[in-house]
Amino acid sequence: MTVIIASFVFFMLIFLGVGVYSATRKKNTDDDYLVAGRDVGPWAMALSAVASNNSGYMFIGLIGLTFNEGLTALALMGGWVVGDYTAWILGIPKALRKRSEETGTLTIPSLLGHGIDGGRIVVLVAGLIVLVFLGAYSAAQLIAGGKALHVLFGWNPNVGAVIGAAIVVIYCFAGGIRASIWTDVAQSTVMVVAMNLLLFVGVYEAGGPSALWDRLAAIDPQLVSFAPASLPFGFGLFLLGWFAAGFGVVGQPHLMVRAMTLESTDKMAVARRVYVVWNALFTLSAVGVGLVARVLLSESTGFDPELAMPMLSKELLSPVLVGLVLAGIFAATMSTADSQVLSCAAAVTQDIAPRPELGNRYTKLGTILVTAVVLMIALRGGSVFVLVILAWSGLAASLGPLLVVRCLGGRPHCVTAIAMMVVGFLAALGWGQYGMGYSVGLNEALPGMVAGFAIYGIGKAVAGKSPAV
Repeated sequence: MTVIIASFVFFMLIFLGVGVYSATRKKNTDDDYLVAGRDVGPWAMALSAVASNNSGYMFIGLIGLTFNEGLTALALMGGWVVGDYTAWILGIPKALRKRSEETGTLTIPSLLGHGIDGGRIVVLVAGLIVLVFLGAYSAAQLIAGGKALHVLFGWNPNVGAVIGAAIVVIYCFAGGIRASIWTDVAQSTVMVVAMNLLLFVGVYEAGGPSALWDRLAAIDPQLVSFAPASLPFGFGLFLLGWFAAGFGVVGQPHLMVRAMTLESTDKMAVARRVYVVWNALFTLSAVGVGLVARVLLSESTGFDPELAMPMLSKELLSPVLVGLVLAGIFAATMSTADSQVLSCAAAVTQDIAPRPELGNRYTKLGTILVTAVVLMIALRGGSVFVLVILAWSGLAASLGPLLVVRCLGGRPHCVTAIAMMVVGFLAALGWGQYGMGYSVGLNEALPGMVAGFAIYGIGKAVAGKSPAV
């Protein structure tokens, strides 16, 4: 245990050091704090986007889901990854980078409302949506970090959440989003290596790929089926729903803001290729680890499946590598929580209650207040997977359609823009809560986003050929 702890502390100090070192590049401006002065290279931007996209969800939530559901998780994530890639192919991140620089906007809500009559109300509504959903999303990261430390030290997960919140503040004050991006690059590189090492060792311990398959089928034949046992709308709509969830990346401010940090739109194609390959590799590795964990940890009792990766690491790897894996998980969740807290703080200080005369200090004060609220949510506990899907779907349905429209040159009336956000959210919420239990068969992001785009179509039809719509 001493070696594990020493290894954990050593690698955590490296990750923290990368974030703190980023302070040597920072400038005390909101532009640098929130979008890194728009001078981040394509590799760093792409690796950071993958890490922020996955983090606690990938290492804790997805592996836990795979432990319970088997290959269904691979089908689910296959739809997700393709949907995510489609958003890149359609050029939404590139258009966002270009329009945000042209308009001088630093946040997603401010871009959504820019140039619209009554745009201030649009910005306010979008800012509130970001604060609520991204706050819950960030809380999921603190919960994931707490679970990782629980495995290492046996601490109450709330202790890890408190430590994580303190690290988030350090990241933010060290270098804003630049610190988040730099640490994302370091930990995502390490975690891809560590996760694949764990996967290969685990498959070997299970007796090889064919033996792994046979043992999964012996535990439960459903584990080797891509389709869930009961799908009310069929496998096709199941995949389409998760495709929509992946396309919902366009509604995630903490990810889309990374496109705004890129040094040039000319570099977006490079960033896209790196992002897609890294994202697919992360996904396959995480599902593989979840399957191995189900075989090798199947006899554990009273076991939280979302702790499968750290527990499997302790079973299979040397103490030094266990410390590395746990440090990587914890650093990943914290750097993602950091970017989400920054987006929430920006929503408060730039969109909901702007006070430009107070400068960068006001934004940092907002960071502290948001972190405190996020920590209170995290201390209530919950499933990382459930919290992430709830927040992701809510943001995808409420902000996604409007951001696509704005990036592609649309300028809806403020009433239409607000209706798109509100109706999209209500459709996703209604489907998730009251859709006769069918949210698993059809992810709520799909009806939510369809409703948002439908409102835009209705708005255009009502306004005729008005250039304002």
